[in-house]
Amino acid sequence: MNITILQIDILWAQPEANRQRISQLIEHLGPTDLIVLPEMFSTGFATQPEGIAEGDGGSLRWMAAMAASTQAAVAGSIAIREGERYYNRFYFVKPDGELAFYDKRHLFTYGGEDKAFTPGRDRVVVEWRGVGILLQVCYDLRFPVFSRNHDDYDLVLYVANWPEGRRQAWDLLLRARAIENQCYVVGVNRVGKAQVNYNGGSAIVDFQGTLLAACVDGQESSATAQLNMPRLMAFRKQFPVLHDADAFRLCEL
Repeated sequence: MNITILQIDILWAQPEANRQRISQLIEHLGPTDLIVLPEMFSTGFATQPEGIAEGDGGSLRWMAAMAASTQAAVAGSIAIREGERYYNRFYFVKPDGELAFYDKRHLFTYGGEDKAFTPGRDRVVVEWRGVGILLQVCYDLRFPVFSRNHDDYDLVLYVANWPEGRRQAWDLLLRARAIENQCYVVGVNRVGKAQVNYNGGSAIVDFQGTLLAACVDGQESSATAQLNMPRLMAFRKQFPVLHDADAFRLCEL
């Protein structure tokens, strides 16, 4: 499987302009199986979503159109309004229109995300072209129990708006999640300035913590890497860490 990550500078609360910009970037990509966008790619990270969160499905329809035109799955999170509730919703859209979504469980209390958004309850794994994929959003990266691999996925996607001031944690934790879960990890962050600075760090990491591909720091850019599934399976068989893991499971909210 080929994975392409898009690191973008998100215009604040301008879904149409952001979608147009991303469409232009996608037009110049080579063949790929999966395109991954940052957290809240259509608006920027909003802790006060009134008037910003989408309720018309515009960005979701755009994702479906992009998936159909590229014949690749498209993944990224959107601020969603459903009735009186708001969700930081990570969509995974396939070319045939089939979709799955994960609502961010660990809301960023330090920034006040928990004051307006409703946390998700379900851990979501999707299957795409023979690869099991766990969906995660930004702050989830700091909570390894929730992303524990129960031998049910091969790849984790973390989409984020992760500020430059905490970049070291981002870099280290992406590799830690890959090593401890014997899986590939994709982290897609944004660049630019929106109250705080974002300098990217978007990367694709293999199951031994080795960097396979990365976007250019501080710039809009893309990167692509190929997952070697036979090599992953051979490594797990040779060094069966997952079979020795503690048996605890996620508690209910």
